[in-house]
Amino acid sequence: MSKDLLTVRDLSVRVEEKNILKSLNLSVKPGETHVLMGPNGAGKSTLGNTLMGNPHYEVIGGSVEFQGQNLLDLPVNERAKAGIFMSFQNPLEVPGISLANFIRNALEQRTGKRIRLWDFRKEIAKALEVLNMDPSYADRDLNVGFSGGEKKKAEILQLLMLKPSLAILDETDSGLDVDAVRTVSRGVEEYQKDKDSALIIITHNMGILSSLKVDKTHVLVKGAIVADGDGSLVEEINREGFAKFENKE
Repeated sequence: MSKDLLTVRDLSVRVEEKNILKSLNLSVKPGETHVLMGPNGAGKSTLGNTLMGNPHYEVIGGSVEFQGQNLLDLPVNERAKAGIFMSFQNPLEVPGISLANFIRNALEQRTGKRIRLWDFRKEIAKALEVLNMDPSYADRDLNVGFSGGEKKKAEILQLLMLKPSLAILDETDSGLDVDAVRTVSRGVEEYQKDKDSALIIITHNMGILSSLKVDKTHVLVKGAIVADGDGSLVEEINREGFAKFENKE
């Protein structure tokens, strides 16, 4: 049995005096893909933001271990360096820095080493090809003037280039057309090939999940996990919705 990559024990979190997560438990092993589903307002995004160290989210109980160390003690930048990545629903626009330079800087910060431009260009060209993206895309200012679909593809490009140990995808498929969902799924499938890395997908619809291998599914209602299962639980929710779980809380 491999050791847990991430262990969340009895995690309780509040935002602006409102308790959002209530004694949440979650264990993720290397190579696993977990899906966190639930109705709007269930607290799904709160988990990702807490793991990343967003200061608006106050931990009031419990513990989080990542690769054997106390994650809650690490500053935000150290969490990213340690190998946690989160794709956001609404990524920020950053005028004046290209997508390629942003990724290269992030890679150098994570590894602590300079990366030769030629080597970097080769790697990013391969990742752009996986996502069926034009090479010129990498030279545009980060998210400036990007459509919703382009922003999501840019996030998945970062995922493929940074190769984090744990990736958290928060509603990555929301607002995308069928072709964009297919492209994003292809990038996530490529990431899944790394059996030392794990994935948490936060969503309330099927979109991106239809073509991905899912190991475990968790249903979150009002800040608590009320059901666990394998990939078949995703299919059940797709057919029947969340109503029966909302009554379990």
